[in-house]
Amino acid sequence: MEGDVFSGFGERHQMDGKVLQSFQKSFVQVQDILDQNRLLINEINQNHESKQADHLGRNVGLIRELNNNIRTVASLYGDLSHSFARSIDASSEGESTGTNNQKRFRSG
Repeated sequence: MEGDVFSGFGERHQMDGKVLQSFQKSFVQVQDILDQNRLLINEINQNHESKQADHLGRNVGLIRELNNNIRTVASLYGDLSHSFARSIDASSEGESTGTNNQKRFRSG
């Protein structure tokens, strides 16, 4: 019977590990994009300060890339938020289900 009480523990721990891996992967993606955005912004600023026509023309493409990156980051954060909410809901359901499934013994 003790095995019944703890049988969900390993599954939940494994699920938590998968959720954490997913979060970590998303945060790494976001950080990579933010690092790329920093480089793009620096290049855009340098091009703007140079006031050379070809550099200013290049900024159009760089700004588009920057905007796309920002959309991607917003989407990744939205996905993270959704995943986090789902994992919290699943955790709450698992806890309430675990308490409802315990056997009660009557004395007497």
